[in-house]
Amino acid sequence: MSEARIDKWMWAVRIFKTRTIAAEACKRGRVSINGALAKAARMIKPGDVIQVRKPPVTYSFKVIQSIEKRVGAKLVAQMMENVTTPDQYELLEMSRINGFINRAKGTGRPTKKDRRNLDDFTTPEFLDDFDFDFDFEENSEKD
Repeated sequence: MSEARIDKWMWAVRIFKTRTIAAEACKRGRVSINGALAKAARMIKPGDVIQVRKPPVTYSFKVIQSIEKRVGAKLVAQMMENVTTPDQYELLEMSRINGFINRAKGTGRPTKKDRRNLDDFTTPEFLDDFDFDFDFEENSEKD
């Protein structure tokens, strides 16, 4: 097989988890072949360079063999060569340091424990001791 669809190839070599996600990336303009934007049905051949934008990094892969059937993870190295530049990996590392990708636990939405603590803090303590039963009979006799 000398040619293969780009979406099938990216799924087969495990760049994307599903073929649908690979086709969606092509549709959104995140995939280019030899510098030109690619649609999902575009055919690739050995020697093509595929660039995939997965923010904040743009990965580059050189096609060694074009396939459309998914292969085992050990065989992926025979199908493609990762030619991503080191500065792209530096971008990835910088974003991890800044907390863009791996966020510390509890920095976003409050956890269940945080919510309980907030409820305890905002609920006045004297409301628990206050008796809400009013004696309406006394009020009616005064009228």
